[in-house]
Amino acid sequence: MPDYAIADDGARIAFAERGTGVPVLLIAGQATGMHGWGPFADALARDFRVIVFDHRGIGASEARAGGPGDAQYTTRAFAQDAVAVLDAAGVAAAHVVGHSMGGRVAQWLAADDPERVRRLVLIATTASDKVGERRDPAVIADLLSGDRERMTPLFFDDDWAAAHPEAVDGFFTRVATREALRGHFAASRDHDAREVLARITAPTLVLHGEHDPLTPLPQAALLAEAVPGATLIPFDARHGLHLDTPAVADAVREFLLPPGQRRG
Repeated sequence: MPDYAIADDGARIAFAERGTGVPVLLIAGQATGMHGWGPFADALARDFRVIVFDHRGIGASEARAGGPGDAQYTTRAFAQDAVAVLDAAGVAAAHVVGHSMGGRVAQWLAADDPERVRRLVLIATTASDKVGERRDPAVIADLLSGDRERMTPLFFDDDWAAAHPEAVDGFFTRVATREALRGHFAASRDHDAREVLARITAPTLVLHGEHDPLTPLPQAALLAEAVPGATLIPFDARHGLHLDTPAVADAVREFLLPPGQRRG
């Protein structure tokens, strides 16, 4: 059973944790539940206290507090939900890792609440879709189709997906209303943190797939240039590189561990 944080508007945000050590908060992508982190979270939990949560409206998290009203579906509001999770977990500051829309949420968290973020990892994400190279509209149609056969090639290597059906299922399986799915898509689409990225003080690592059809690699370069001191590492991968590319988890681990515990 998950634990629950209480967001600013009273909504209950479900979270869970595993492992011990310095806390690492994982922020999932658009309409993706906490269980979608799968083997990536397991790998980090060998060295860290890993905290995962369901975004509002997804899985066991409420879209809003009981009663009528509009859910807060923006990446900046999601960042405040993440702060509520840290508070409920008793964590003053954590390393923060965000994938896709979760990386957009993490940008706000690092800019608005810099004291809560030790180190920041942004995976397969952008500062804004309003500038730079745009994705193919056909790719968006595949993403929104709900058809697993159309979506899987956007994220994962074909051979890896065939060999790891449980991880793929965990990533795509979610409980959400149509309202929540629309809200998450709009929040991710409308994200624009360009004006605040210079405020990020946490050491930042940007990881991106060279063959990402959802977020072209030049977008990652723009993001890394905008965050002070950020480092960009490209991988021979697609949008779900944190799951199907073991070198990504290795890079995150090396970046987050103290120098004396790193292999390099």
